[in-house]
Amino acid sequence: MRHFGHISPTAREGLFYKEPCAFTAESPARMLSVALGATLYSPATRPSLADDVLKQAARGVVSMVLCLEDSIDDAEVSDAEANLIRQFAELAAWEPAPGPAPRHEGDAGSTAGADVPLLFIRVREPDQITDLVRRLGDSVRMLSGFVLPKFTEERGRHFLEALAEAETACGRRLFAMPVLESPELLHLETRGDILRGIARSVDKYRDRVLALRLGVTDFCSAYGLRRAPDMTAYDVHIVASVIADVVNVLGRADGSGFTITGPVWEYFRRQERMFKPQLRRSPFLEGRAEELRTALIQHDMDGLLREIELDRANGLLGKTCIHPSHVAPVHALSVVSHEEFTDAQDILSPERGGGGVLRSAYTNKMNEVKPHRAWAERTLQRAEVFGVAREDVGFVDLLAAGLTN
Repeated sequence: MRHFGHISPTAREGLFYKEPCAFTAESPARMLSVALGATLYSPATRPSLADDVLKQAARGVVSMVLCLEDSIDDAEVSDAEANLIRQFAELAAWEPAPGPAPRHEGDAGSTAGADVPLLFIRVREPDQITDLVRRLGDSVRMLSGFVLPKFTEERGRHFLEALAEAETACGRRLFAMPVLESPELLHLETRGDILRGIARSVDKYRDRVLALRLGVTDFCSAYGLRRAPDMTAYDVHIVASVIADVVNVLGRADGSGFTITGPVWEYFRRQERMFKPQLRRSPFLEGRAEELRTALIQHDMDGLLREIELDRANGLLGKTCIHPSHVAPVHALSVVSHEEFTDAQDILSPERGGGGVLRSAYTNKMNEVKPHRAWAERTLQRAEVFGVAREDVGFVDLLAAGLTN
């Protein structure tokens, strides 16, 4: 699979100075943690889950979470588990058909050539991990890992021990994605101890912790809050303070940090396709960002775009998504611009190993080699999996391409 792999090679060539690389579920963890992108959540109760997974893959999704926790009723858990076992078996039996003909019923061509995305199961309790791996049998090869809810040191230890046991039983690498969402993490008087405990826990299982996810909805719930569609998580100061502390302790660029993903965006409109034609009108393709923003405001997307930008500015990468319309914006804004790429390469040039200051190739900023080195390294990691846009290609072009399916 690859980001923007759902668009034609010719279209990719026109958009990218350096195209996104291909990767698989067996790729190195460092690459996969960056490549997660927009991780789409889906309730495990959906009867057509296997088809849904393939259809979303054909539209550019590369990672999904199939949820047994908050997205389903407590009484549905047993049926949802049984459904997952059936759906994974169907996915394991599926192979992309040669040629243009679709393999599955539904929208014509919607799953043709699709790769199965990285799939994770969000469980409720540690015992579910070992039980589900046993019940999946051979189809466990379709599974990349588990999402661990309400993660703390004490609770997380049991989840991670169960993951290690399940790995041994199935002989397959399985990743953990802990969700940081407990009230104790939000409360000021307990936050420091909780963060230090989480750090100890995930460091012990560093090779298996793919990314840490933020449960901002739970944070808001603890205080009876809900952000409006024109506000980002960073406008809710009590939430922004937690994000800052999580990055401070767990997202450092000194080799001790982890990939931390952006919080979920809760708003969407069913009329997603309404703004696709607008994106293709000449004013937008000429790069007139203000008209684009006006169009997206009308579809409750402006807040999402600002939050994605603030995620990256605050050290987060990728995003939890609950609606397919959020995927294309996340991926379009994850592509490295030609200017960013040029700066990163200049900073990491072997001739600059001793430090110093240089004017950027775009002659609009100072690049200071030592302080900007960690930023440059992260930028080139993102460039590897999301690609580098051509000099004259911007967010609008990438978003329009991502919405072609």
